[in-house]
This record gives sequence, C-alpha cells and structure tokens, in this order.
Amino acid sequence: MAALDAATQQQLRALAPEVLGILCRRTKDFAAAEDAVQEALVAAAQQWPAEGPPEHPRAWLVQVASRRLTDEVRMAIARRAREETVVSLVPADAQVGLGAEDGGAADDDSLVLLFMCCHPSLSPASAIALTLRAVGGLTTAEIARAFLVPEATMAQRISRAKQLIRDSGIPFERPGADAFTARLGAVMHVLYLMFSEGYAASSGDSLVRTDLSGEAVRVTRLLHRLVPGEPEVAGLLALLLLTDARRAARTGPAGELVPLDQQDRARWDRQAISEGVALLDGALPQGRPGPYQLQAAVAALHDEAPSAAETDWPQILALYEVLRNLSDNPMVELNHAIATAMVQGPAAGLALLDQLASDARLAGTHRLDAVRAHLLERAGDLAGASALYRRAAGRTASTVERDYLLAHAARLNDALGA
Repeated sequence: MAALDAATQQQLRALAPEVLGILCRRTKDFAAAEDAVQEALVAAAQQWPAEGPPEHPRAWLVQVASRRLTDEVRMAIARRAREETVVSLVPADAQVGLGAEDGGAADDDSLVLLFMCCHPSLSPASAIALTLRAVGGLTTAEIARAFLVPEATMAQRISRAKQLIRDSGIPFERPGADAFTARLGAVMHVLYLMFSEGYAASSGDSLVRTDLSGEAVRVTRLLHRLVPGEPEVAGLLALLLLTDARRAARTGPAGELVPLDQQDRARWDRQAISEGVALLDGALPQGRPGPYQLQAAVAALHDEAPSAAETDWPQILALYEVLRNLSDNPMVELNHAIATAMVQGPAAGLALLDQLASDARLAGTHRLDAVRAHLLERAGDLAGASALYRRAAGRTASTVERDYLLAHAARLNDALGA
C-alpha cells in the first residue's frame, strides 16, 4: 500500500476487519476469507491510486474478496455446486453498498475476530501476529518487521495459526460466557501489544503508527462497552488513553524523539487525560486492581504532574513495587529500576539493573543499555554513558530511537572534550 496516501491506508486498515467479518459469516472459513481480504487490499493498493477510490470502498472490497473466494471455489467443486456457491458468496447489495445487517455488525466483528485470534490452541506469538493482520490490517511484511523476523518466517507462523483455527472448527460468532472469560486476558494482552507497537514502533522511520495505536484504542472501547463492569478492561482503556494523550508532544518538528521530561505538556490531550482518569477512578474502588489499572495509575501520575520536576516518583515507585508482585514482566522490572533511581539515586537503580543483566528476555536489547546509560549519565559517568548510548543505538531497529541515542552520545562526547 506504499502508493496510497496516509488517509486511504488508514481507511483500508479500518475496513479490513469489517470485510473479513462479513466474509467469515458467509463462508464459515476464516483462513480462506482472510486470504481473500488480503488480496483485495493488495488490489486496492494497486488500483485506487490510478483510478481513484470507489464510491463505496467497503462494498468494493467485499466484492473483490468474494470474487477471489469464488475463483478458489471454481478449482475445487463441480459446475453446479460452484454456481450455487457463487450466488451465496457475492451479496446482491455489494455493487452499491452494504445492508443494515453487515453495517450494524461491523463493530462486533472486530471483537469476534479478536476472540477467534486469541484461541487457546494458538501460542501468544501466533495469536498476536494473526490479530495484527486480521484486526490491525498489517501486511505480513510489516508484522515481520515488528517482530524482527524474516517475512517468510512470519508468513509460516500466520499460516499455521490459520490452519489451527480451521481445524478447530471455531464458529464466527460472539463467544459464550465461558470462552469469553477464558480468553479475555489474552484479548487484553493483544490489544495492549497492538497499542504499544503503534505508540512506539519497533522499527522503521517513524516513532509512532497512529493507524495501529488508534485501532487498539477503538477496539478497546468496544470491549469496555461490552463489559463495562470489568475493572481491568476499564484499566486497560484508561492506560491507552492516558498514554496516547502525550503522543503529539513525543516528537519534535523534524520527527525527532522528545523524552517525557522534556515534552511540552501544553500539547498533551487534556480531554483524553480526563477520560482516562475518570475510568481509573471508577475501576480502582472495586478492589480488584490488576496490572493494567496499576500501569494506568502510573500514567495518570505522569499526566497530572504540572512539570517533570513535580512528578510524584515515590508514589510511582510504590505502584511498581505492587506490579512486580503481580506479574513476571521484564519491562516492569526495568521501570521499577528507573523509579528507584529517581527516588533513591542512580546508584540504587544501577544495582537493580545489574540483577536484570542475566534476564534472557532483556539481554542484548537496546532498552537495558539505554536505561543504564541514562543512569550512568545521572551518576556523572559520562564516558560510560556515551559508550552505552552508542551500543543501544546499534541494537534498535527504530531509526528515530537510533538517532536520539546517537545524539545523546555525541552530546556527552562534546562535554568530555570541552
């Protein structure tokens, strides 16, 4: 979709799960429908720049994807059965638009797809990859870059996931109460990771991918609407809103990264902050604080501080202490070390980083080096910090993060030479 403008790309990503939901309901075959939708998206990317977008984009995608499915049917069944299948696959209203049934089900379809992709038969990595493609509308190549694996490897992973769904016979419908409860945690985790990849892209030339983070917020809103009394879902939505509220201030005029303590807080989205805080205030009193509620509480403390210097770091440290007891998450441990350094001094934070150095999940990643460099800089070891900033830059696939880290290293080298 490289030739499409950003608005049309975003439109296609939003339409992808809706079209997939329509075809899944009609064909009862997730894998075939998903392949057909991807081919329809490719066709749109090839035709729309030259011919212009159609009057009814969703109907166009449904029609093209249905034709792809029909082509597959022609190769597999006899003429009479084929003609009957063609009639059932291509809706009469596809030429001019969609019926009320299809349009009204679009939002539900996104949630149903999420729960299908989070089936317990799938590994977490496969579930996330499949969700990014089916719900987030990413191409296989884009997902492969996000996971830092070859495109062929990711294609195989997605193919195996679709085969597992096909073999399991999962119907395309809203899951029952038992399945809903069993998969809710996985669904929230996938939404969190979708947002994280959009808010801080792991690779590429842009720091943020608003198409992906925006879709994660949209679908999380749907989930919260479905279960308004579930405090951890409210906590997740609060976390996404409170974090996304800072997005406009995270980059400078040239797209460069601006760290939290240097951001212009006047550019933060106060409406999103108010909504996030209200959600959090409604969830926490229920007495079931989970990881998303606690992370949202941390985000709220950052967002409500008048300035970086007035941030309530002791309270943030206390929240991370609780978070450490709830989950075995290396990023929580990393953030706990930062909070410790802000309260007790850089030496205390560095001591905790020494303990994390043996964690295989963080070993060799740029984040551990970047945090250590920051704390060494605060401790006055400019040479050590500069070396680690450079090493961290060599370990990130994000151009924006790499430029930021290298600029930091250069600034420290200048200070050493002065």
